[in-house]
Amino acid sequence: MSYAGIVLAGGAARRLSGVDKPALPVGGKPLLARALAALADADPVIVVGPERPGFGDVLWTRESSPGTGPVAALAAGLALVRTEIVVVLAGDLAGVRSSTVDRLVGSLGTASGAVLVDGSGERQWLLGAWRAEALREALPETVENASLRRTLGGLEIVDVPEEPGESDDIDTPEDLDRFS
Repeated sequence: MSYAGIVLAGGAARRLSGVDKPALPVGGKPLLARALAALADADPVIVVGPERPGFGDVLWTRESSPGTGPVAALAAGLALVRTEIVVVLAGDLAGVRSSTVDRLVGSLGTASGAVLVDGSGERQWLLGAWRAEALREALPETVENASLRRTLGGLEIVDVPEEPGESDDIDTPEDLDRFS
């Protein structure tokens, strides 16, 4: 099944003193490279955030008002998607793998989305496979600073239990220390 990939990589990383979180090296490679590797079978791969050198054949785009949240970033990425299916990933995922993406896409069935559920039972909204049209229809009229959970929560979603570590991300200096 063909699908596009969107990586949301434009956040402010406030809990990490505003560093360029997707460029942080974890295990010898930038976090963004981990998300891109997980999307190796996607075409195209779209990164929403400031353009960074050295990340190969991806399409770069920005929200109309950068820094206005993941729904605005999702809308910017969706504008470039022409496939029926799209995988959406956060740019700070340390544990995501291509097998994660394969499981999400394979679990979608006829639902609007398939989302990874972490070990505590929480849906990881930025780790999912979606029907692009369902996402477009769910977008609110004003995407800036909209709630991702509220935007996507009403869709028909398949919960996909995570395999150990798949939803691990880097949000704090302690998270970074754990993976360095």
